[in-house]
This record gives sequence, structure tokens and C-alpha cells, in this order.
Amino acid sequence: MRSVTYSMNVSLDGYIVGPDGDFDWTTPDDGVFRFWIDEIRDVGVHLLGRRLYETMLYWETADQDPSLDDSKLEWAALWKPLPKVVFSTTLSAVQGNARLASGGLAEEIERLRAEPGEGDIAIGGATLAAEAAALDLIDEYRTVVLPVLVGGGIPFFPRHGRRVDLELAETRTLSPKVVHLRYRVVR
Repeated sequence: MRSVTYSMNVSLDGYIVGPDGDFDWTTPDDGVFRFWIDEIRDVGVHLLGRRLYETMLYWETADQDPSLDDSKLEWAALWKPLPKVVFSTTLSAVQGNARLASGGLAEEIERLRAEPGEGDIAIGGATLAAEAAALDLIDEYRTVVLPVLVGGGIPFFPRHGRRVDLELAETRTLSPKVVHLRYRVVR
């Protein structure tokens, strides 16, 4: 069965966006960007909330930007054809290889798990991940921990008021200052 993974860059104090809504501190260096390229290769479908979808729209046409280096072009070539499901109550249409979710999150994940196909079901965005966590749908939490304390904002880990036991599956140093942590949910 396809795993549901939630992964994002995160500050050392656990936030994906700072208190002012800024996330410029998440801009990856070359080693971290290479990691994300390798990670996206294992994704079969990406579930996104509206805000992350709108942020990632850049990559739908990035291959037309003559200033992009080879690694960014490689990311764009992987991201653009990747199937995406967008969860939004405000969007009426989406672009590229994306579709608006037709059902609730649990129903969409159940349907995607039942479909033939390979690769993880990746979830992006804290709000969508919090809903998936509350429904006990996340199989793995993956963080790329950046060397910054932002002091508040949108947390990576959802606050849903229940204990979740985790098992360390992998640690990796991505650059001299950045660490990747991968934990499986113990069921």
C-alpha cells in the first residue's frame, strides 16, 4: 500500500512559516535542493492545500526561465508532470497536472491508495497535514531541519491533542548546517 508522507523544511523550533508569514529562511542551499529533487522522485501524487499550491505554481512554467540552473530545471521537469490534488474551498480551477479534490481528504487518500500506481502520496502544507494527522492518515513525518529559530508562526507538527508514537527511520546530514529526519508512525 502507498505510504502517506508529510515533509517540509522546518525551523529548529518547529515552524514552516515564521510569525510574520515569511518563509524566506527556507530557501535551500545546493545540498538541500538536491535532497528535495531526490525526494520528489519517490512521489506518485502530491496533495496540496491552496496556499502551497499557489506558492508552487511558479514551477509550472519555470522551465521557460532562461536564468535557471540545471538543478532547478531538473526540479521543474519532475514537478510539472507530477499528479497533484488541490484541496481548496476558494479555488474554482487549477493549472497544470493538478485537479481539485472532489471529496474529503480521507476519501481522496483511500481512493489514491486503491489505485494502481507507485510512489508515495505526499502531503504538503500544515493545514492539510493537520487534518490528515487528526484522521491518522500520515505514515511518515519527514523534516529538513534548518538552523534558525523563528519564534512562532505555523507549526510543522499539527496540534491535535493526541499522542502519536514514532520510530526513527533515517537521519541524514544534508549540508554542514542542515539535517533530515524521517520518522514512521508506529501503529
